[in-house]
Amino acid sequence: MQSIKVKSPATLSNICCGFDILGMALKEPFDIIELIQKEEPGIIIKHIDSFELPVDPEKNIAGVALQSMMHSLDNKQGFEIIIEKKIKPGSGIGSSAASAAGIVVAANELLGKPFNKKELLSFAMEGEVLASGSRHADNLAPCIYGGLVLIRDTPSLDIIPLNVPPLFITIIHPQIEIKTSYAREILPKEITLKNAVTQWANVAGLVSGFLKNDYQLIKRSLHDVVAEPVRSKLIPGFDEIKSKSMNAGALGGGISGSGPSLFMLSETESIAHSIEKTMKSVYDPIGIEYKTYVTTVQNKGVEIFN
Repeated sequence: MQSIKVKSPATLSNICCGFDILGMALKEPFDIIELIQKEEPGIIIKHIDSFELPVDPEKNIAGVALQSMMHSLDNKQGFEIIIEKKIKPGSGIGSSAASAAGIVVAANELLGKPFNKKELLSFAMEGEVLASGSRHADNLAPCIYGGLVLIRDTPSLDIIPLNVPPLFITIIHPQIEIKTSYAREILPKEITLKNAVTQWANVAGLVSGFLKNDYQLIKRSLHDVVAEPVRSKLIPGFDEIKSKSMNAGALGGGISGSGPSLFMLSETESIAHSIEKTMKSVYDPIGIEYKTYVTTVQNKGVEIFN
């Protein structure tokens, strides 16, 4: 092969109580990345979207991730990268992760699969460092592995794919910006033992609910007592959306990543669409532009685009 095109999915991270340790790949939205081998060394990046992201490989997330991978191979192969981003940067649903994961998976396929998923994740994390200033894998891991994953330990990249029952996900993305650095800065530096025990129990319950296909256990466990109480104040209409979505039949939900996107999980597609209408009814009077999605779990992660 001399070229390859892939779909790189959006992702939910944290999933309420699973702060920095749980992530889920989504079928929609997704970025489209085309990687083309070229005779001359060096990386050329083109964006065919409207987000005006940098094309300098040293300042572009995909460029940095690909450079990390090629440095490991000690390979001077040149590439052209064409990126069509459909996941808006700063959305909270893994835009930067989609760029970093998509490019390393594409390059790995093009070069004959010299690396395993864990190694690809390590390369992609270099791109995530450029985006957020830290090495975290709760968006990257599901993007590469697919489905739902538990990041048991970030430094060693101990990634555990988890079973997930059929779920529908409703997302609203208010068109406002919340900087990840600020969203982390406002988090409590210490928490009470009571809240720690509650959070541990909810994480254990949520993972158990996924493994047992127990929707009611999932519903009881989708609660965050650490990040949500402070981060939710940054998102207009948060409490109303959550309350009305639960009344409409949602299992539960909250902030994806550091926001501003909110998500709700449902057992059925009809409930998910009902929640979408509820979300719109809250945001229309507020006057803030928004985008909504109704989607499901993407079990394959990054995949070749035909």
